[in-house]
Amino acid sequence: MLVKVETYGCSLNQADSEVIAGILAEAGHEIVDEKPDLIVVNTCTVKTPTERKIKKRLRRLAGEHALVLVAGCLPAAQKEVVEEFPKFSFIGVNSLDAREAVKEIEDGKRYVNISADQCKLGAPRIIRNNTVGIIPISQGCLGSCTYCITRIARGRLKSYSIECVVGETKKLLDLGCRELWLTSQDNGCWGHDFGKKLPQLIDEVCAVEGDFMLRVGMMNPQHALNMIDGLCKSFQNPKVYKFMHIPVQSGSNKILQDMNRGYTAEEFEKLASIIYKRLDATISTDVILGYPTETEEDFQETVGLIERVRPDVLNISRFWPRPNTIAEKEEGFVSRITKDRSRIMNQVHRKIRLENNRKWIGWRGEVLVSERGKEDSWVGRNIRYKPVIINSSENILGGRMNVEVVGATQYDLRAKIV
Repeated sequence: MLVKVETYGCSLNQADSEVIAGILAEAGHEIVDEKPDLIVVNTCTVKTPTERKIKKRLRRLAGEHALVLVAGCLPAAQKEVVEEFPKFSFIGVNSLDAREAVKEIEDGKRYVNISADQCKLGAPRIIRNNTVGIIPISQGCLGSCTYCITRIARGRLKSYSIECVVGETKKLLDLGCRELWLTSQDNGCWGHDFGKKLPQLIDEVCAVEGDFMLRVGMMNPQHALNMIDGLCKSFQNPKVYKFMHIPVQSGSNKILQDMNRGYTAEEFEKLASIIYKRLDATISTDVILGYPTETEEDFQETVGLIERVRPDVLNISRFWPRPNTIAEKEEGFVSRITKDRSRIMNQVHRKIRLENNRKWIGWRGEVLVSERGKEDSWVGRNIRYKPVIINSSENILGGRMNVEVVGATQYDLRAKIV
């Protein structure tokens, strides 16, 4: 059977889709981009606009394509979607169910099994970008954020062993990957369920022989702060990008408490200060704007925090009430307010990131080329994981290039090979 896999959402979903493709290919199916017999739609449910986009796609497929398997967080968190699309088959976040599901579909049956997630390290995979390997290190989290629907889909924390993660590291390196991502709902709580901490895992992965760079994914602030000494030591390894994704979500302690985030704005700023002073690292953070109890004063506190911390990367999300969450029941949500505050925050950060990027002009150093750009351009990453655009008519994907930054935009650095 010819199978196409469509993916929405985060890097963990991308890894799950690679497993789905690998399992089905091993079972004798052919993975294609055009004219499939079956379409697998691996879904995301974290934001309302994404859910609307996915459901629009599913409605279109319902009218034109008979064989569809829906996977991922949408059916896992909102099981009513199974009845909304009665012609489709469904699995949840356990992509290992894909083999059995497709077998049933081939036999003309509808398959519905929304089972709990399982460790997929070691399963067959088809890597979409042969340079970048994504390694899930756990499933679920320890949080109880009032707005989050993902925890309903993914459940409570279950960390994967060091041995399994190291084994996956070696497998991806054997496949030719040069950049590895450690990913999960919250890397910061990895190992809490069996008495270990993230720096131990980072050290073990870096000890694997090979020429590669490691990107450590999102960590919630309270976990990162509690192990900051170990993190700083592990991040000194030359294989680790000096890049930390630490989502603050709000600069208002009242809103952080309403969100049940488990830290204060002052603790986040303390963490950011340590990261800058001890690692000179890039900080990426997230904010959610327009939470139902957020006042104008709360919003201005978030603006002030971003202006003080000046992160290179800011992921701005408008609040959307998600089904079956505590925040869904909160009064005060106004869509227009979230839109206005998002626009203002974008203006604030646009100035910050352009100023930050211009400081790199004249820098010389090495980048690892991990993506194809437009036409004859390539995207590399320097030690601080800054995106660096290089022009070359040669295929330099996966190569280490010495460059000089000659220009900057608000999104990236522009460089020439030296």
